[in-house]
Amino acid sequence: MGFNKEEVINLCNKLCQNTLMQTLKIEFIDAGEDFLVAKMPVNSSVHQPMGLLHGGATVALAESVGSAASIMFINNEKQEVRGIEISANHLKSKRDGEVTATARLIHKGRSLHLWEIKIVDEKDSLISLCKLTNMVLPKR
Repeated sequence: MGFNKEEVINLCNKLCQNTLMQTLKIEFIDAGEDFLVAKMPVNSSVHQPMGLLHGGATVALAESVGSAASIMFINNEKQEVRGIEISANHLKSKRDGEVTATARLIHKGRSLHLWEIKIVDEKDSLISLCKLTNMVLPKR
């Protein structure tokens, strides 16, 4: 069985129903064998008090796309993924529009996955750079 982009995107969007990802209006839009892409609108619902994109919302987007990306590499019937560490450098502010997060695989081990997540604006300008470590666990 080979990689199926539409199946991956549909599964990721289905898993977001009734979760924080749905609340933040995160939508998965592209996938490849070593990357996953999601977008999130930027408006007052994800602002901090100064009217800018909240760093926490940005990190939630990054962890959402990085964790979902790890699902592509596990046996979903026998394994599950947990984000265990995330770091973020916020480089540019944003007031409105949309941001896009692309998770790219840095390391795929049996029990740890390391992802780099770049979050950009509509002009492909870097908003935040994040790194996420996921642990692969046996399903209980």
